[in-house]
Amino acid sequence: MLTLLTSEQTRMADQYTITNEPISSIGLMERASAAFVRLFKERYPDSGKTISIYCGTGNNGGDGLVIARLLAAAKYKVHVKIARFSEKASADFTTSLERLRQEGIEPVEFNAAATVANDDADLVIDALLGSGLNKSLEGEWRRLAEQINESGKPVIAVDVPTGFRTEGEQPTGDVVIKSDLTITFQRPAINFLLPVSADYISEFVVADIGLDEAFIQSADSPYSLLTDADISERLKPRLPFSHKGTYGHALLIAGAPQTMGAALLCAEACLFAGAGLTSACIPEDGLTALNVRVPEVMALIRKEGKLPAQIAWDKYSAIGAGPGLGNSAESLGIIEEMLRNYKKPVVFDADALNIISENYELMSLVPEGSVFTPHVKEFDRLFGKHSNWWDRLQTGIDRATTLGCTIVLKNRYSIVFTPSGQCLFNPTGTPSMATGGSGDVLTGIITSFVAQGYSPRNAAILGVFIHGRSGEEITRQQNAAVLPAAQLIKGISGSIAALTHHIK
Repeated sequence: MLTLLTSEQTRMADQYTITNEPISSIGLMERASAAFVRLFKERYPDSGKTISIYCGTGNNGGDGLVIARLLAAAKYKVHVKIARFSEKASADFTTSLERLRQEGIEPVEFNAAATVANDDADLVIDALLGSGLNKSLEGEWRRLAEQINESGKPVIAVDVPTGFRTEGEQPTGDVVIKSDLTITFQRPAINFLLPVSADYISEFVVADIGLDEAFIQSADSPYSLLTDADISERLKPRLPFSHKGTYGHALLIAGAPQTMGAALLCAEACLFAGAGLTSACIPEDGLTALNVRVPEVMALIRKEGKLPAQIAWDKYSAIGAGPGLGNSAESLGIIEEMLRNYKKPVVFDADALNIISENYELMSLVPEGSVFTPHVKEFDRLFGKHSNWWDRLQTGIDRATTLGCTIVLKNRYSIVFTPSGQCLFNPTGTPSMATGGSGDVLTGIITSFVAQGYSPRNAAILGVFIHGRSGEEITRQQNAAVLPAAQLIKGISGSIAALTHHIK
């Protein structure tokens, strides 16, 4: 897992690297800027375009000055503009400015945003303020940011778009320079991985600038980003002489006469994710659909909205409950009966989450180690309304540790909160997966892994990563803009095989 840092921790990593590599601070600035330029040139190889580089007078501005010098050396047409909105300037900014002038490049300096109106450049590089901002832009900074946004020109941000906060709440109404591409250093900021970034960062890429990785990984941070290696080291290969009993028996309590699709998607995903046996507890009206769609899945029939009179609960290795179940009184009875009889971890999704949120006394019956898989509205119903995403992170950490459960907050970068207080971001997935039924597939995958004997925490980690990787692979193969959930399922087994292969 890649440890994610706050802006203060990033500054500490910079200083540790400077002291222990050792490297001078200006040397590190040169290295970071060179890494930026390499990625910039890959994305914008046409050196005929004119680039305006807007620099503040801190170290982010110093990066901009070095970038200007390196791009000019590569024959790009650069115009450097320095915002002198303060008398202060960092030492490395001053050194970088001297080096720029030695190359014959004289920047334009201004102390009012209005003086740089009507910029005729093809591209804008934002190197004004960078990370560490903890208040809203005001005065000339705000006016300059508004002016750059109104220009409509493509913007490439150095490390962090000006006005964007790397962690904490980003207040509604803040002015932030909107970037088409942000080239950030060493790690993405935590807020890059939250929906608050969507209005300001169209895309980000990470440039490795050689900060001390051992120091970063040792930082006291609950936030981490999952990697392929995290998945490969957790996956267990299927061994010779194993059989269906080796891989557990999953039970899915799902579906209603009008919403059998959710149950079918969940069951099929559970099957393709590797459960040895899968049973679906469904209404009688859904039996034909189940047999036609997924004949490998066994049926446990609900009649008149009730569970069968006798269920051998102990034979099931894991239960997934909720997809398409509905919020009726009968559904409430089903969930309550399950909770009173089944003591192993349960994967709760959709209507099971809504039932618990409306009947919170049921939370005391939830088996320790269970997994909750809410989307944002379900999360807020369960744990209270939130005004911003940063507060949801803190609630997720708190609730997972207090309840002794794993919480998967579904999103573009789905977040896994673990009972030990970790907040893990999943990098896989694609916007093509933003279709109905995708969450039902995820529930099936996680339930399957729990049934196979993985800890609920690892089942959730494997589930979100493989769910997203499957979507990426099928989208790429089909060159698809939209990926229906039924197609998403087809990539699960291949994604597991590819990731398991890394073990060898």
